[in-house]
Amino acid sequence: MPSIQLDHVSVEFPVFNAATRSLKNRILNTVVGASIGKSAAGHVIVRGLDDVSLTISDGDRIGLVGHNGAGKTTLLRLLSGIYTPTSGVATIEGECVSLINTTLGIDPEATGRENIRLRTAMMGMTRAEMRERSEEIAEFSGLGEFLDMPFRTYSSGMQLRLAFAASTSISPEILIMDEWLSTGDEDFMERANKRLSKIVDSTNILVLASHSRALLLENCQRLIWMEHGRCRMDGPAEEVADAYFHRPESASLRSVGGH
Repeated sequence: MPSIQLDHVSVEFPVFNAATRSLKNRILNTVVGASIGKSAAGHVIVRGLDDVSLTISDGDRIGLVGHNGAGKTTLLRLLSGIYTPTSGVATIEGECVSLINTTLGIDPEATGRENIRLRTAMMGMTRAEMRERSEEIAEFSGLGEFLDMPFRTYSSGMQLRLAFAASTSISPEILIMDEWLSTGDEDFMERANKRLSKIVDSTNILVLASHSRALLLENCQRLIWMEHGRCRMDGPAEEVADAYFHRPESASLRSVGGH
């Protein structure tokens, strides 16, 4: 049964040649939101996650909120296996697919068809699964004869269509997303949204980071509010959304932006 368990997990990044940049460090701390400290060896470190403990069970739909740099992306990358904890224990049970970077594994010099095989291999497909799904991926991309041309010759929209088609070709037990994917022309976007909604509905565990209250409340029953690399609030989606989106600084930003 798919599950995620984090026990006092921290993720730290060393910043070399920065020990004397006290002003820059204070500015970075304010803007980025991560906490800054020193390692035992005296090196400056940025703490992307700071002593995070949480449990995500089969059937959970989790939304992540927080300002830019609050730790959301670091947490998503940890859950995706891109980062490992520098302290604490992360236990992830189940097949996990991340849609954080859909172009991971893409070779600009390879053809579209070759890149379908590369991307699906990166996602853990077997050769048999690749053969079974490669034509469906090719057809969904709608790229036709361009699939036999080098990826570097594609427009940005074509590149995204191929990457999206390959990345969403399986239904994982755990789905990790940073915002809702949207790409291509109106026709392709409609098909892409239907495909993505189907995957979200079928996955056992969803973890979605977004700045959209409506999107989060539509897809998640629980929200985690990240701040300075820590979980500031973890609870029912409506309750956390009210606290986060109605906070004074949020209202101030809406006023400045004219919304």
